[in-house]
Amino acid sequence: MSDPANDSAPPARRCGFVAIFGPTNAGKSTLLNQMVGAKVAIVSHKVQTTRTRITAITIAEATQIIFVDTPGIFQPKRRLDRAMVAAAWAGADDADVVVLLIDAKRGMDDAARATVERLKESRRPVILALNKVDLVRPERLLELTAAFNAMLPFAATFMVSALSGDGVGDLKADLAARLPPGPWHYPEDQLADIPMRNLAAEITREKIFERLHQELPYHSTVETEKWTERPDGSVRIDQVIFVERAGHKGIVLGKNGATAKAIGASSRRDLEQILERRVHLFLFVKVRPEWTDDPERYREMGLDFSR
Repeated sequence: MSDPANDSAPPARRCGFVAIFGPTNAGKSTLLNQMVGAKVAIVSHKVQTTRTRITAITIAEATQIIFVDTPGIFQPKRRLDRAMVAAAWAGADDADVVVLLIDAKRGMDDAARATVERLKESRRPVILALNKVDLVRPERLLELTAAFNAMLPFAATFMVSALSGDGVGDLKADLAARLPPGPWHYPEDQLADIPMRNLAAEITREKIFERLHQELPYHSTVETEKWTERPDGSVRIDQVIFVERAGHKGIVLGKNGATAKAIGASSRRDLEQILERRVHLFLFVKVRPEWTDDPERYREMGLDFSR
């Protein structure tokens, strides 16, 4: 006969790390934001936009899931590229479970095939998640599932739409069940383990990508220089957009500063939603030649300059 006291006991807590991994532009940051239920990672249609590992936290029943959103896997050509790819593989090595996210529309391309080959070395459970399944015929999804599992027997396969959230709940529940028992690492209401100053800079960088499309090369970055709490409860945020060339500065500013103003207005709206208070955002554009060869910039992004 069961003990009523034991029957009413809360389930044992679990906690662990999950790396969302895969080729560039597969939708990793969108999936991360969907899992957490809030914006914690930069989302852009451009590839290679996530530069650093962003740790986000969510709760599923009695399990705290700590997500590590990694830079996409691609063929590195520059020092910054090499550091980003190294950070991605480090995220996979450090996790308890790895989620390989694949753009189902792109299917089994060279980047996906190379990523799977590398993941064969992983000692962690690897889950396959086919994303953007609403854009692909069901029979094609079955073919992709068979092809990927023939290369690597995945612990499980899920079909999701990171944008709409379809299938994400099932994936989240499966991940929670796989994590080890143990105390939670973070307070229940914490959504991310990234300084708010850095998150604010990421939000502005996202808006630059959205606004400028193909006009501005990837050699730009955003830093939050000042964060000033105001007596009325609002916050003043001063940020600098660094570009490598004087010509790039004009692109960011736009005619009479119109482009920079639009970027700032869009970023401010997102920041006010995240911070739940009024934000006074001031953007400055400066030229910093060869910032991608500056070790200090790499340290600020959490990347290894020696790569």
